[in-house]
Amino acid sequence: MSARRSIADLSADLADRAESFCRQYFPEGRKQGNYWQVGDTSGAKGQSLAIRLQAESGRKAGSWQDFATGQYGDLIDLLHERLGSVTLKETLREARSFLGDAPCPAVSHAARNVERPDAASSKRIARARKLFAAGKPVLGTLAATYLQGRGITRLGPALRYHPQVFLRHGEDDRDPPHRAPALLAKISDNRGQITGCARTYLDPSTGGLAAIESPKRILGQLHGHAIRFWSGTSCSNLIVGEGLENTLSVGTALPEFDLASCLTATHLSLFIPPPGIKRICIARDNDEAGRNASNVLRNQLKSHGIICSELVPAMDDFNDDLRAFGRDALRRSLLKAMKAQGLEIKDG
Repeated sequence: MSARRSIADLSADLADRAESFCRQYFPEGRKQGNYWQVGDTSGAKGQSLAIRLQAESGRKAGSWQDFATGQYGDLIDLLHERLGSVTLKETLREARSFLGDAPCPAVSHAARNVERPDAASSKRIARARKLFAAGKPVLGTLAATYLQGRGITRLGPALRYHPQVFLRHGEDDRDPPHRAPALLAKISDNRGQITGCARTYLDPSTGGLAAIESPKRILGQLHGHAIRFWSGTSCSNLIVGEGLENTLSVGTALPEFDLASCLTATHLSLFIPPPGIKRICIARDNDEAGRNASNVLRNQLKSHGIICSELVPAMDDFNDDLRAFGRDALRRSLLKAMKAQGLEIKDG
């Protein structure tokens, strides 16, 4: 599949997979004959919105109408409403991701060597996909408050919010679970397929992290994969970071770059680069774990012929730098470090 397909081509491809589309983005709905019925474009339960699953009587598959509001359109329109996307580019990136058409769709040799998930892992991946699909856009939510409180303005379709995500306080399965609000982040492979969902549990009274043991948890498979944020332009450079906030802080200062967040130092060292990438900047934490992970990844990347450079924060991590010095100062610092390592970026 070409990443340069027209919107009409993307719409037609989504229509060919209309039922799968509905099950992923509108899991609260249900199939009624040739239609998927759901409450509204946000995915709430109900029957007001009907999505045609197969073409019939001259009417196209994927067409939909919300009889409560009068809204209608194709699956690109519906996806735009579902995501609450700020721009059409974000919607089209999500559509390509769903279709398995990530910016670099070819599968690398390293990716082929990733172990296939066993039955238990497959169930966790399925749960992660269902959870992420049940989330809603972060704008105007507690998740946005959390990120903005950390100075982060780089968002995207890989982030969603859910007000009631299951949570256990301890590792003992006998502990009764309850629900708590969480920032959700989509973990995906190099084909754009969802392999997991990162959950950051939040405290609604403070807008910060929930006061629990391990407020950041992962459901599904992360090995070799990442949370991805595309800049909207074709680029052979990629910034790969550790934690989500660390990576998004760099992305806030450098919005023209594609990003991949590996969430932990261990998984940073295991990252599998997408095909087509010529240079990777590793944005690590300023500690021994980050340094060791960066060294391992750099050796791996060099064996693939990828040019490597390293970005190191002045403080513990780049979110500390962003909050202490501000976006503009962080941008100048990052550009200076890149220039010193031979990567010229125009500061417009």
